[in-house]
Amino acid sequence: MPQPTGGAVAARQYVVDTGAAPRKTPGSDSRPDSAPRRAAGREADGLAVASFVLGLVGLLVFNILLGPTAIVMALLALARRTRRRGRAWLGLALGVADLTVLAVLVTANGTVAWSLGG
Repeated sequence: MPQPTGGAVAARQYVVDTGAAPRKTPGSDSRPDSAPRRAAGREADGLAVASFVLGLVGLLVFNILLGPTAIVMALLALARRTRRRGRAWLGLALGVADLTVLAVLVTANGTVAWSLGG
């Protein structure tokens, strides 16, 4: 291999990505509990999405069960400071709408079942 001119030796540095997370030395991270915070944030985001989906499905079926579940999940997601606040608020609103639909059905038909026929 030819040497560079001027007497300088070129040094090559090879970086191999093993896919492993970089090692952390004690005291190198200012927030040692950052991993549990990320997990709690993901859990809160999941609660917000689940609240939205359950509230949406609850408008059609099982509103007596899915409405309160959507409300509780939305409140938990908001209490845990989810990044998906809008979706949590929509889940809360849909859960309340589920209970409103249920109240209207009970008042109109005297039952908690849908009646599409005349």
